[in-house]
Amino acid sequence: MAKRKPNPAFMKAMTPSPDLAEVVGSKPIPRTEVTKRLWAYIKKHKLQDAKNRRMIKSDEALKPVFGGKSSVNMFEMTKLVSKHLK
Repeated sequence: MAKRKPNPAFMKAMTPSPDLAEVVGSKPIPRTEVTKRLWAYIKKHKLQDAKNRRMIKSDEALKPVFGGKSSVNMFEMTKLVSKHLK
């Protein structure tokens, strides 16, 4: 079985928008790291729905990133976050 190579597109440093920078920091970082930091933030602030673990509740810092929504699912979160990366 061939070893999986990391996708270079995911490893490219991206600059977070000012809204996203509130959560993950303002330095350019790869998408993979953005996701890691987002999950660390979500877990630290207990923003994962207790009953439906796929749902992420937004707090003041995440609301602008989530397009003003009070909660989004994991897949929607990834899509919304990518809009905040350049």
